[in-house]
Amino acid sequence: MKRCSWCNLDNPLYIKYHDLEWGVSNFDDKYLFEMLILESFQAGLSWECILNKREDFRIAYDNFDINKVINYGEDKINELLANKKIIRNKLKIIASINNAKVFKNIEKEYGSFYNYLNTFANNKIIYEVNKTTNTLSDTISKDLIKKGMKFVGSTIIYSYLQATGFIYSHDKDCFMYKDR
Repeated sequence: MKRCSWCNLDNPLYIKYHDLEWGVSNFDDKYLFEMLILESFQAGLSWECILNKREDFRIAYDNFDINKVINYGEDKINELLANKKIIRNKLKIIASINNAKVFKNIEKEYGSFYNYLNTFANNKIIYEVNKTTNTLSDTISKDLIKKGMKFVGSTIIYSYLQATGFIYSHDKDCFMYKDR
């Protein structure tokens, strides 16, 4: 079975992610929050690196319970910085807590983070391949930055939109490919 060129066929975790999760529409706010945190940690790194640490991130971040993350203080930041199983970048850790607070504010304002994203996506899935940004990711990125988020540049947001199913980007020779 042919898969997208980025999928490391020597990594069963990556194959499972590719086949069962990436590009599948999942608009549950808990999932959208988890993926936003993970994608922001990806900045400057490979997704495979983050994916390999995903379970450790889940444990470290209290199963991505936003109500816990928004209340992380100095002790928790130090605990995360000492955790060798996750990415120990202080700026990203601090940004993840800040981003959780912004995410929560967006949920309150729009009823859900999905509703917020959908104000830009208009209930449409974009089908495209071989891109790293587009108008949608540019617009959402700019708005999230304006709202106070960090590590949410257009490339990160594009990747996030692909992961969560707003953008469908399987390679044309991948068995998962479809154009509508």
